[in-house]
Amino acid sequence: MVGSSRKSSVRASLVSTAQTRANNSGQGRRHSPDYWLLILTALLLTIGLVVVYSISPGLAASQHISQSYFITKQMLAVGLGLVTFALAAFIPLSLWRKLATPLVVISIIGCLVVMVTPINATYPAHRWIRLGGFSFQIAELIKLALLVWLANFLAAKYRAGEVANFNSVTKPLLIILLVMGFVVAKLQSDFGSAAVIVAIMGVMAYAVGVPLKRIAMIGALVVILAILAISSTAYRRERLATFLHPESNCQSTGYQACQALISVGSGGIFGKGLGYSVQAYGHLPEASNDSIFAIIAEEFGFVGTVAILVIYAVFITRLKQVVEHSANQFSRLLIVGVMAWLSTQMIINVGAMVGLLPLKGITLPLISQGGTSLIFLTAALGMVFHISRYTSYNAVTPEEVIQKRGDAGYSLERRRVRRAHNPSLVARPRS
Repeated sequence: MVGSSRKSSVRASLVSTAQTRANNSGQGRRHSPDYWLLILTALLLTIGLVVVYSISPGLAASQHISQSYFITKQMLAVGLGLVTFALAAFIPLSLWRKLATPLVVISIIGCLVVMVTPINATYPAHRWIRLGGFSFQIAELIKLALLVWLANFLAAKYRAGEVANFNSVTKPLLIILLVMGFVVAKLQSDFGSAAVIVAIMGVMAYAVGVPLKRIAMIGALVVILAILAISSTAYRRERLATFLHPESNCQSTGYQACQALISVGSGGIFGKGLGYSVQAYGHLPEASNDSIFAIIAEEFGFVGTVAILVIYAVFITRLKQVVEHSANQFSRLLIVGVMAWLSTQMIINVGAMVGLLPLKGITLPLISQGGTSLIFLTAALGMVFHISRYTSYNAVTPEEVIQKRGDAGYSLERRRVRRAHNPSLVARPRS
């Protein structure tokens, strides 16, 4: 009994020391990562490969090219995505902090380069840097760079207790938002990516505790600018009219929207079956990327589309659980930004395919064919996988945090989740 008690005492001492070191470092204890993140990522990538393979004959026949072209291109993108996932999973967060500013600089240079890159007649917009047979969409790099930089910026402001300060936080966010809107929505004519960027910034600002009145003010400004941008541009007015009345323009501007609805409706409950898509034979534009959800509905029906949505819901739930146990502010904000990125892009794509939102040229995350989008999103998920290796020891409620700090105005814990790490409080093991 004495030996057992002594062993327990030594073990408790070792655990206490590990807890103290972990919390002092702000990283938490290391353990096995959340492999569900890897499984769900691999599952969505596999679904994308299967669907692209199933419609490759139709796409090839309509475009008079080799049947292997599309699946080879997608396999290459998936392979590169897995590599970026693995690399990001092993890069320490301290290095990502150092890379925050260089990534922004590279994004700025990329935006300048894309403006002098010749425009493709098929996609007449300054969105891609093209090198031979490869293309690179700069907006995806902007999303990743903004995610890392903003997490670092907001975490620093939170530590300094300046989150509620207008000049220190709200004003810079507003300037960044206006610049991003001008570059992405105006110069690159990419309203979809601009919407994703706005969502990332808004959700991260909310999570860190920027006052809701200021977030609402910025949101109202975004809506006003969006209305002005739509009303001042002919093709955007046409897109809005097409969204409101797609049946009146099915042979012109509303062709893709109408064909997407036909694809979704023709799938019924169980779908036509894998490889039996009719719309892939030149009827549905962008069948392998922007419109792939409509193809999934056609081949797998209502059951298949619900299954896809359930997978995304589980994915977002796992991300939320990693947020709950992340050990520092920077980690939490990174994951919150990735959640906003993944969920907003999925909502925009699915909403457009079922007629609830206008078509915005946004891919279905991890499923659509599209190398740049897939590679940068897998890199972001790799960062989350790395963060999931570390768990905090503190188990505090928002009420305890507020009582300790005496400031409920901008506490992340009030808006985040219960039982998450707070390095300002005394460490204590979970029960």
